[in-house]
Amino acid sequence: MMTSRFWNNLSASLPAVAVAGALSVAAFPAHAEDWRGWNVHPDGYPNSVALKFFDEEVSKNTDGRINPRIYNNAVLGDQPDAIDQTRSGALDFGNFNMGPMGPIVPETDVLSLPFLFDSVDQMYRVMDGDIGKRFADALAEKDLIALSWFGSGARSFYNTDHPIEGPDDVKGLKLRVMNNDLYVDMVDALGGNATPMSYGEVFQSLKTGVIDGAENNFPSFESSNHYEVAKYFSETGHLIIPECLCVAKSSWNELSDEDKSIVRKAAEDAAQKQRELWKEGAEKSREKVEAAGVKVNEVKDKAAFQKRMEPIYQAFIKEHPDLESLIDDIRNTQ
Repeated sequence: MMTSRFWNNLSASLPAVAVAGALSVAAFPAHAEDWRGWNVHPDGYPNSVALKFFDEEVSKNTDGRINPRIYNNAVLGDQPDAIDQTRSGALDFGNFNMGPMGPIVPETDVLSLPFLFDSVDQMYRVMDGDIGKRFADALAEKDLIALSWFGSGARSFYNTDHPIEGPDDVKGLKLRVMNNDLYVDMVDALGGNATPMSYGEVFQSLKTGVIDGAENNFPSFESSNHYEVAKYFSETGHLIIPECLCVAKSSWNELSDEDKSIVRKAAEDAAQKQRELWKEGAEKSREKVEAAGVKVNEVKDKAAFQKRMEPIYQAFIKEHPDLESLIDDIRNTQ
């Protein structure tokens, strides 16, 4: 990567003629930055399409002064490694889910609390407003500049036995969850039996009755073929975790004010595109599973589920008393 620092050092150490010669050989425009970006998703996924849009907009509107390139399918490492690389400046940007961000930015653990948000739209309102700026400030303290917020849908319960209308309908169900104590506690609080297991084992476990159900969003439910076995999908929306388009602070600080404005606008526009594409994809996945015979029901009384979560929240606040006001502010955002 040829940075402005490179040319400054070159100017200080070489005669003017030599510098001019080097500039004539270098690719135009001078001082171009080739940014490397991380993404876990494959080509064609809403996030990947949006990130490609970001790349193109930044390159075009900076006249090539910044040339981002997104690397999909986590080819540059898994998310924890990519976060560390971005913080150190080894990577320039990335699309990161807030779930694994907690060990680095404790404030983001709030976003993994079950039934925190009422809907995906409410989450967007929260993250696009003053509360989102608070999370962005916390990320900036750890050398990550959050430019915009992506969505990852709402995770809901599905099972092979019956619809879930209220908390008592979870009682006795063996449900696969991600390997996180918060999610285990969530199912336990509803009277179910939480079963952490790898995602790849879920289909066969549903088919053989090792588990009764699991939880995820419509696109994952459909693409994994879990809908072929689990015929009841209940829209609990118990987990809605935002994602950031984050830039390394070291890369950000090298930009002029003009280029910062261009990059930020491209990131915000990319977030809007990602949200639209995600919504379209989720609707198509829902239509497909319903056509295959899945019974989908909307859970209208989220308050009943949230009430069961109070012991989880109390334990969380006891451990993180400084985050109680943040939780209250999120819950009170309409």
